[in-house]
Amino acid sequence: MSFTYKRLNKDDAVVLLVDHQAGLLSLVRDYTPDEFKNNVLALADIARFFNLPTILTTSFENGPNGPIVPELKAMFPDAPYIARPGQINAWDNADFVKAIEATGRKQLIIAGVVTDVCVAFPTLSALEAGYEVFVVTDASGTFNTSVRDAALMRMAHAGAQMLNWFSVGCELHRDWRNDIEGFGGILGGHLPAYANLIQSYSQK
Repeated sequence: MSFTYKRLNKDDAVVLLVDHQAGLLSLVRDYTPDEFKNNVLALADIARFFNLPTILTTSFENGPNGPIVPELKAMFPDAPYIARPGQINAWDNADFVKAIEATGRKQLIIAGVVTDVCVAFPTLSALEAGYEVFVVTDASGTFNTSVRDAALMRMAHAGAQMLNWFSVGCELHRDWRNDIEGFGGILGGHLPAYANLIQSYSQK
């Protein structure tokens, strides 16, 4: 069986943050609230560090789903912000797809709430449209681990790659010599164990 390693490329990747909304966050039960928020903000920090185009979208934010997490809006004040009036699958919203197409990039790094709907549906649609899709599993959340596992399996079988935020950052960074302090600072800021490692290194 042949295999082609399709690795993330910082010059061809765009980050999609889908439905990280105040109301929907209350549905996330496969991670603790603090853990999940840390993971989402870690992915956002990685997107900024590598200057990746980032697109924010919400679903029916004037209803029970609520507004987007304010930290994300503050981190990407100039990013396309697609407030979908009702479409459950973000790919069904023409403005969302146009924002992706406008970047000219073919690798989609996606995370959202909930994993089995808000992440899975646009992931499957994007794969069908010919994009490479990388799902950030720990910056996506849903009702429980069995629902999560089924959703990740569905997307993986369709051709999406599953990564956590740490592996996204490492695959984009490629080589520690590119910027050990900058990249190490992001890791240390979101992983206490890595903060200890960086501190130890800095004191040499």
